[in-house]
Amino acid sequence: MKILVHDYAGHPFQVQLSRELAERGYTVRHAYAGGLQTPRGELKRRSDDPLEFDSYEVPMSDRYAEFKYSFVKRRQMEIAYGREAGAMIGAWKPDVVLSSNTPTEAQGGLLAACREIDARFVYWCQDFYSIAVDKLVRKKIPVLGSLIGSYYKRLDRRHFQAADHIVAITEDFKPIMTEEFGVKDERVSVIPNWAPLDSLPLVEKDNEWSREQGLDDKVVILYTGTLGMKHNPNLLAGLARSFADRPEVRVVVISEGMGSDWLKERKAAEKLDNLVLLGYQPFERLPEVLATGDILTGVLEEDAGIFSVPSKVLTYLCAGKPILLAVPEVNLASRVIREQEAGRTVAPADEEAFLSSAKELVNDLPAAKAMGARARAYAVETFDIKRIGDRFEEILKKNLA
Repeated sequence: MKILVHDYAGHPFQVQLSRELAERGYTVRHAYAGGLQTPRGELKRRSDDPLEFDSYEVPMSDRYAEFKYSFVKRRQMEIAYGREAGAMIGAWKPDVVLSSNTPTEAQGGLLAACREIDARFVYWCQDFYSIAVDKLVRKKIPVLGSLIGSYYKRLDRRHFQAADHIVAITEDFKPIMTEEFGVKDERVSVIPNWAPLDSLPLVEKDNEWSREQGLDDKVVILYTGTLGMKHNPNLLAGLARSFADRPEVRVVVISEGMGSDWLKERKAAEKLDNLVLLGYQPFERLPEVLATGDILTGVLEEDAGIFSVPSKVLTYLCAGKPILLAVPEVNLASRVIREQEAGRTVAPADEEAFLSSAKELVNDLPAAKAMGARARAYAVETFDIKRIGDRFEEILKKNLA
């Protein structure tokens, strides 16, 4: 069986799945978008990869990052990307395509290509792109926005119903699939996301990366990952303000794009010397980066609700550090942290609770360390790629029967 695993974003755990499937003897191509401004996994072919594994970068406009927040130009580039990905599918001729993290109109190009060569299409639903677009455009352009939002919902509905099967990342998605998009319950399987535990070993805080950044002897509150429209960078600036009188504390943000640019402006305007801003780091250095943090933090806007499950939180769990989240209470990431007693969670708009929780963790590092140990224990128990691979293999084989 030839399997195309397409992950537009190029995140770490999807490519781990591709390698696992190739280890099982399937011919696997892992395809992803070039030119995105986002954290990446180990996408290039490694010396220890099985011969059955192939990595493929689908070309896209090198100006995508520049126009990420321009609706019209971004849409044009995503449609063009869908054509490029579709052409690759037509040439490589997989038996089945598993596609995730893909904008609606780009996903349409992949689905159409599958139909042309009679390949099966499994939609790996990481979030609801059309619902996110609908919420955003209704705020920005109230009248026209409702029409745009409805258009994208119709497209998503068409894609979900045309897919041979759907893999959702949380049970929370199933009622949305049935009620909003008319998908029969039996056509949806749930496989929660994970992080590539084998690539994220525990590392001492005093490591080469922390020394390079002058952070080995600091108490570090660390944010790493995307910082865009569904996040609130002001919470991170607030952390820097609240610890301004604590010379041993640093707030470190590793990101790129709009949120990071906004923080650079605040850092300069408010002279937030304890706010350290860095660009994305190579994936192979991520264990050192996470080990440098004493507290790992994440933020997500209330509107995101159950529709977005931050993959950074799953990576954080592997690091064995306490996690501080400002996310909606109903979000799966928030529930995991509370149930595992692996950190603190607060509502996105409750800046006071966010800052007080940060101080609580900084002021009691032994208790915070115990939370981190519980986080790692959960990851070890849950992120078993062999068991996860079994689930995906079963779904892919069933849809070729």
